[in-house]
Amino acid sequence: MENTFALVSLGCAKNLVNSEQMLYLMDEAGFHLVPEAEGADLVIINTCGFIDAAKSEAIDTILEMAELKREGSLGGIIVTGCLPERYKDSILKELPEIDAVLGVGSFADIVAAANTVIEGRSLSLFADNSAAIDEIPRVVSTGPGWAYLRIAEGCNNFCAFCAIPYIRGRYRSRKMENILEEARELAARGIKEIIVIAQDITRYGTDIYGKRSLAELCRKLSEIEGIEWIRLHYLYPDQFDDELINEIATNDKIVKYLDIPIQHINDGILKTMNRKGTGQEIRELFKTLKERIPGLVLRTSLIAGLPGEGEKEFEELCEFLKEARIQRVGVFPFSPEEGTPAAKMAHVDSDTAEKRASLIMELQDPIMEDFCQSFVGQTIRVLYEYYDEESGYHVGRSYADSPDIDGQVLFSGVCKEGEITDVLITKAEYGLLYGEEV
Repeated sequence: MENTFALVSLGCAKNLVNSEQMLYLMDEAGFHLVPEAEGADLVIINTCGFIDAAKSEAIDTILEMAELKREGSLGGIIVTGCLPERYKDSILKELPEIDAVLGVGSFADIVAAANTVIEGRSLSLFADNSAAIDEIPRVVSTGPGWAYLRIAEGCNNFCAFCAIPYIRGRYRSRKMENILEEARELAARGIKEIIVIAQDITRYGTDIYGKRSLAELCRKLSEIEGIEWIRLHYLYPDQFDDELINEIATNDKIVKYLDIPIQHINDGILKTMNRKGTGQEIRELFKTLKERIPGLVLRTSLIAGLPGEGEKEFEELCEFLKEARIQRVGVFPFSPEEGTPAAKMAHVDSDTAEKRASLIMELQDPIMEDFCQSFVGQTIRVLYEYYDEESGYHVGRSYADSPDIDGQVLFSGVCKEGEITDVLITKAEYGLLYGEEV
């Protein structure tokens, strides 16, 4: 009889890829995936440990599973990923209900961990978090029609507010031939959109090829038959060069949607946070990108309440947003992360940070609504994802929408899930586009 397991994947897309790799390894070893932890022999919780909200979600999930275990309706609990990596010295002491922990360098050991727990023993494994990336196949859990493609791991930027370099290790690029082989396999499975991900994709290749190689990678990805959209997440503003901008502008398969996290625009704050470049350089980059890439949609992420942000600095950020009219913006209140330089710096209280984050979104709402309204009357390409029985609409995404963070397109039509089709937009409302398949 097969042993059963459930998997809970928390956090970012990069974490999800690790979850998909563990799914593959568990399946190969003869374990059977079930949709719910209740009644399973094991649950694997792949955690995020980046900010307080993510840590709280991970701990709440662990405690929820521990209750099932106490009731006798769940076997063992395995916790993997960023939370145990960050708290490797204390997690088993603080959460004794956990049976096994694996750090971010030990995802490949999931089957050994599962077998150990099934046998009634505990396990704690933390391999080098800066070691070469394990080339493990995966079970794609996204889609239909799209998948993430991870091209690097770790980060060398050491922004003062961020714990990721300490958790995920130093920056390591995957070999280009391995990435292209995986992309060809995805295309063969019917994947139309690949979302290129890493903590910083603009530095791709600098460690193993001695030069920025993202433009070359994009060229080769676009030659793969079946791949229609290439979406780029996340590009750092200080790493753009002419070759990359030209590739994005001229390569029809690269969707004209760039996710460029800037965090702030004030020079003093950028310097204190160890961000490369100045506010003026960010302004000039955005201006250049808009001029050279017609129809470009920009997404950025911001942090409200960073150390050094007074009313004057916050007002500068708001004025920048009014001028730049960035179509997609995400904002987070500053979370002082233990072990980071910023945690020791003076900053506004959490209520003020949250209030400023809300004010930014209030400022952004009409900008994003105007952008949505600009699609009315246009025919756009849409990746159809699923049929929503409640509304009676097909649901998909345009080039301007990244999954789970941006808007959706609701339309009537007859296309197949996972296909890209033309939709005439007839209405825009509350961040959603409505239309009819052409």
